Amino acid sequence: MGDDVTWSLALSVGIDELDAQHRALLDLLNQLHSSVTDGLTRQRQLELLGELAEYTKIHFAVEESLMRIFGYPDYERHKTQHEGLIRNMVDLQQRLDQGREEVDAALMRHLRHWLIDHILQSDQDYSRFFLAAGALAKHAKPSWSTRIWDHLQFCSAKCWS
Repeated sequence: MGDDVTWSLALSVGIDELDAQHRALLDLLNQLHSSVTDGLTRQRQLELLGELAEYTKIHFAVEESLMRIFGYPDYERHKTQHEGLIRNMVDLQQRLDQGREEVDAALMRHLRHWLIDHILQSDQDYSRFFLAAGALAKHAKPSWSTRIWDHLQFCSAKCWS
């Protein structure tokens, strides 16, 4: 797998809102990878990992809410996957903060692998269910999470340029 993860239709779940959130997660992952390869400070790497962790929690909450709304039958298994990644990220943040681990190529491979596998497998399953249950693939206006992400990206570009 290459350094950066590029969005492709293969990663699409067919629901614009969730695709936008997945693209945002990939973008954060790519920013974190760049922070490592560009030799940014450990503090900046920790900040980016924190942003990735927080946005991941928001994204998982959206997915889990939709699963409950649509009565997704595999909700508990999917939620357990989410909880496992969140626990791993919190533990990782603590180890990094305490200097017991580094953000390195192996860590980046693990995060990329987990995210891509999760989107290509588990998320594809719920998207078929949601669409069959009447979820809209497209909306006329960007969602709240897309607007927040766009705002954060604008602020980040101004602050870190």
